[in-house]
Amino acid sequence: MIPTDVKLHQVSGVLELCYEDGTQYKLPAEYLRVYSPSAEVQGHSADQAVLQHGKKMVKIADLVTQGHYAIRIEFSDGHDSGIFSWQYLNELGANHPQKWAEYLQRLEQAGKSREPQFIAIGQ
Repeated sequence: MIPTDVKLHQVSGVLELCYEDGTQYKLPAEYLRVYSPSAEVQGHSADQAVLQHGKKMVKIADLVTQGHYAIRIEFSDGHDSGIFSWQYLNELGANHPQKWAEYLQRLEQAGKSREPQFIAIGQ
């Protein structure tokens, strides 16, 4: 399903997808970043996936159309290798509550946080 409208809300960091049937998804930048389809995040198989953490403050820096089938999302943390097909974005939208809960559970199990880790200079 291809959206009829794609809106990037810069202040909130939300990508809004609107469909002909009236369906709308509002996907936060952090959610998109941690579920990036890139090999860097997903690996080349399920057991190679890398748990993303510290991405709470990430924003969407740019959207780049990839033909008629996808967009590449460039994030404020420099990650820009994820090509999000329209099908994958629809899946992320339809399963947002469940996938977000799973992500939070994996973070907790790994003892990781959504908060970015800052390195103190001079220490």
